[in-house]
Amino acid sequence: MTHTLHRKGTSENLANDYVVFGITAQTVNAKGSASQFRKFADIVLKYNPVSFGDMKTGNKFGVGVEAINAGYKDNTIVHAVFTDQDTVAQVLKELAEANLGISIVVSGLLEQVGECCHKAGIEPHTVEHSLGIFGRTDLLPETEVLEISTMCGHGMVAFSLVRDLAAKVKKGRMTAAQAAQELAKMCHCGVFNPARAEEIINKMVAK
Repeated sequence: MTHTLHRKGTSENLANDYVVFGITAQTVNAKGSASQFRKFADIVLKYNPVSFGDMKTGNKFGVGVEAINAGYKDNTIVHAVFTDQDTVAQVLKELAEANLGISIVVSGLLEQVGECCHKAGIEPHTVEHSLGIFGRTDLLPETEVLEISTMCGHGMVAFSLVRDLAAKVKKGRMTAAQAAQELAKMCHCGVFNPARAEEIINKMVAK
């Protein structure tokens, strides 16, 4: 899986951004896995993720956790977003002990994710890297907009929407937290980090 690897940012603001998700291989162990996704969700939700979603149904800001929990399918992917290493380590430890029979993937800075695995008493099976953006990078939007939009791996958070909501925050028409949640609704899978988005929006407004 690569759709959560391309989050743009600094080592400081990415240190509070982790996506933990469960996934199956469609031709290997997907059949009959819906109940395992429900068990995965039961575990991660105990740790109060800042975002949560199911690829098939949507995210908690758009459809709500109840609808997500009612709609797990064998061929889905379930995501939870966290903001600190200790919580991720606890989540991974419990998931390892549950032995659900599905793949558990963690996106984040490599060193920090490695530390989370070490605390959980497990070793990473596979590591994937994002090599960054190549080509006409001069055509990319401003840094803060890119940091926010790339938190949706499918590109559903538009640059113009980020700018528009940041402008509304600056005019006092909404708070940064409200703007972050509006942006999170756009990310169907639920991998968007509204806590990090709120921080970045405040940075934009302060300029």
